[in-house]
Amino acid sequence: MTNFDAAKETYGQIGVDADKAIDTLKKVRISMHCWQGDDVLGFDSTQLTGGISATGNYPGRARNPEELMSDIKEALSLIPGNHKLNLHASYAITDEKIDRDKLEPKHFAAWVDFAKENHLGLDFNPTLFSHPKASDNLTLSNPDKSIRDFWIEHCKASRKIAAYFGKELSMPSLNNIWIPDGYKDIPADRMGPRSRLKNSLDEIFKLYYDEKYMVDSIEGKVFGIGVESYTVGSHEFYMNYAAQNNKICLLDTGHFHPTETVSDKISTMLLFNKYLALHVSRPVRWDSDHVILFDDELKEIAKELVRCDALGRTFIGLDFFDASINRIAAWVIGMRNIEKALLFALLMPHKTLKKMQDESNFTELMASMEEIKTYPFGDVWDHYCKIQNVPQKKSWFKEIKRYENDILSHR
Repeated sequence: MTNFDAAKETYGQIGVDADKAIDTLKKVRISMHCWQGDDVLGFDSTQLTGGISATGNYPGRARNPEELMSDIKEALSLIPGNHKLNLHASYAITDEKIDRDKLEPKHFAAWVDFAKENHLGLDFNPTLFSHPKASDNLTLSNPDKSIRDFWIEHCKASRKIAAYFGKELSMPSLNNIWIPDGYKDIPADRMGPRSRLKNSLDEIFKLYYDEKYMVDSIEGKVFGIGVESYTVGSHEFYMNYAAQNNKICLLDTGHFHPTETVSDKISTMLLFNKYLALHVSRPVRWDSDHVILFDDELKEIAKELVRCDALGRTFIGLDFFDASINRIAAWVIGMRNIEKALLFALLMPHKTLKKMQDESNFTELMASMEEIKTYPFGDVWDHYCKIQNVPQKKSWFKEIKRYENDILSHR
């Protein structure tokens, strides 16, 4: 009997089918963010601005499309499953000198070819930072109409590009808008910027796209560096706008007050919305976008998605950028951890636990949930990695070191 066979038997005793859990996980596509590979610089800027920061100077940062694609392929070879790649508009691949308001699908054709070659889907984000017209952290809410119009056209172009991805790859592309807009100190007018943002979004979303190709989301935030006192695109703003305009209000796990947890918000969002979108990162005291760990909050997020039967209507993306460690290892650790969390959740007897709660059998509920923590989850995870032809346990790290010695060290 293999370790997996023994684990199957153990889980079977509490009514959980380990094979079914694995089959479910196989169908989940996580959107891996391209910007971990180059510290969010993209190909059209040399400095990261907009209230965000990638700290560290670990050697080997990708400097061009070829290096970034090579690094992404290396990471994917160590991650089980078939997934998606999340792109920012600043990663356009073109020989033309073209500003962001003039971007077209053709400027991302190389990414579509890359996605087809590697069995990936593509998600997209307009890039409203690291640009001269975002130097004061005011874009879609800027009092200057010419600046607002520039960014409106950029967001319109981005929606068109995302729809192109969806058509080419036969799966919906999530187009997510995040802006850095806000003020460092207490503003004299809070309504005005939000009114301008609302009008800008109304203009951006005028053109209809079939959701089988492109789905719109909007992402709020508490604050950023340089905009500590007031954020125009707050969670409350976007939640209301999304509800009124049939858009997705994306939840980023680092974009709330330190005592808030996104896991508690998931069931409410799902109750009132067709889709849910997540950016999963790990905040340490603020939105610091650390690599996600297999920690309690990640497990709770995964449990909520499974309990609510929401894997089929949730866009799960990662969003961290750590320049202090090997960037490819950061991808692998984060992607494997979100999959571990989902598998851990899929191996729980949720109906049985729910019944205990509904019957106020709280003592047995606590005892059951605690005992499950030491069930042989690791043996099921190892089996999943094996059948997906990726390394088990920490053996993947040997390949990271080889790639670092052979390729990254020469950059």
